[in-house]
Amino acid sequence: MNPQPTLLLSRSDVRALLSMAAAIAAVEAAFAAHGEGRTQMPPKVYLDLEDFGGDLRAMPAYVDGAAGVKWVNSHPMNPARFDLPSVMGLYILTDPATALPLSVMDATLLTAVRTGAAAAIASKHLGPKDPRTIGFVGSGVQARFLLDAHRAIFGDTLEVLAADVSEPAAAAFAKESGGRVVSVREASGADIVCTSTPARRPVVERAWVKDGAHINAMGADAQGKQELDPEILLAARVVIDDWDQATHSGEVNVPLHDGFMSREHIHGTLGEVIAGKRPGREGARITVFDSTGLAVQDVALARVIHAAAREKGAGTPFDFNA
Repeated sequence: MNPQPTLLLSRSDVRALLSMAAAIAAVEAAFAAHGEGRTQMPPKVYLDLEDFGGDLRAMPAYVDGAAGVKWVNSHPMNPARFDLPSVMGLYILTDPATALPLSVMDATLLTAVRTGAAAAIASKHLGPKDPRTIGFVGSGVQARFLLDAHRAIFGDTLEVLAADVSEPAAAAFAKESGGRVVSVREASGADIVCTSTPARRPVVERAWVKDGAHINAMGADAQGKQELDPEILLAARVVIDDWDQATHSGEVNVPLHDGFMSREHIHGTLGEVIAGKRPGREGARITVFDSTGLAVQDVALARVIHAAAREKGAGTPFDFNA
């Protein structure tokens, strides 16, 4: 028996093979499986590269017959220093039965798409029923995918409010999206608020967030990072993506460490909400989704990409055992 060759998939291959609708379906199913305890996901491993202003992370996972690992970085100064993305990734999808590599693919686009999908799924289950405005605190690359995913679920009627410390970045995003440039305060007052900054001090104040709003806190993904005034968390129903990751590196990590809030204030995980184990939105209370990014999302999406590549004959076959 000759094993199938490993498919090498570039970023352009992944872009051609992946739709946001397929990504949302795969990520939502992965959340549900995680909420039902049907996944394996060891803790994310961090390799701190303080001398270089960044870090590397290894993220292995298994879900529904698919196994793999993502090797991804976070180097916030890459665009300014080297004209490179601040986040880049590589994914290795493995046959769990034989351990043969099925595919080695770019995971930069995969990461951005699944992050956008996760936020939109959270807005679907936790947000207001008929949102009219979506505010972006941080108008960089990730904001584009957050908006694409929300439009895939809610349609094109959402008014886009773009804010960023860089006025040109906010202006470019507003122009692309048909939205308008606003202050961080005004963006924070939208029906759905998406934060995607590298902040280590709160940038969204409690007084700016209206009752009934939903916030996707996407930026805090390492210890010490924080985007929201902790008073927002105390006023909100807080839903996390994973207990170990969120309490160590998510939006809740600093308030928990400082004793400002307790674990008992956390409502549960988004997977539990999707699986029906926990209620989602109830009433007009603020809801917050604390996203750190799950390896089960990556492997679910990598499997979808690999299946599409085989169906369409895409990618470059390579025999690692030759």
